[in-house]
Amino acid sequence: MNLAEIKELFLLFNDSDVREFDLKQADVSLYLSKNEQNRVVLNSSPIQQESVGVTELPSSQSTTPSVQASESTNKVVEDVLTIQSPLVGVAYLKPSPDKAPFKQVGDKVKKGEVVCIIEAMKVMNEITSDIDGEIVEINVSNEEMVEYNQVLFTVKEG
Repeated sequence: MNLAEIKELFLLFNDSDVREFDLKQADVSLYLSKNEQNRVVLNSSPIQQESVGVTELPSSQSTTPSVQASESTNKVVEDVLTIQSPLVGVAYLKPSPDKAPFKQVGDKVKKGEVVCIIEAMKVMNEITSDIDGEIVEINVSNEEMVEYNQVLFTVKEG
């Protein structure tokens, strides 16, 4: 893929209603987004961030590594992963309105454990954790509309 083709793709993307575009070929990887969230690719060595908050990373799965910067000290916290929404829908943090939440901040989570439900097209989809760790942040509210790849939970691995 040459520069002219990339420019053409960019212009077509810019004029379209498409929000995200991800192209991977043998010699090139191109990601375009009109979303407000930042996307950072981590190599084997950590990247220092100056922004505050969790930055999500590209992944076809619901769990991705991330880097989090502390607001007061700008100290990078490593070993933090996110559980992301695999689909668009309404997130339910409780199995039913009268029950306790699946998980709260400080709770331990294990691989395969249900952390929430996302309702999409009247189908209830159980969202499970792909990692073992501790919930350090719940990034959505109960009954909140969520987007594809939106961060649902921040988990400290371990």
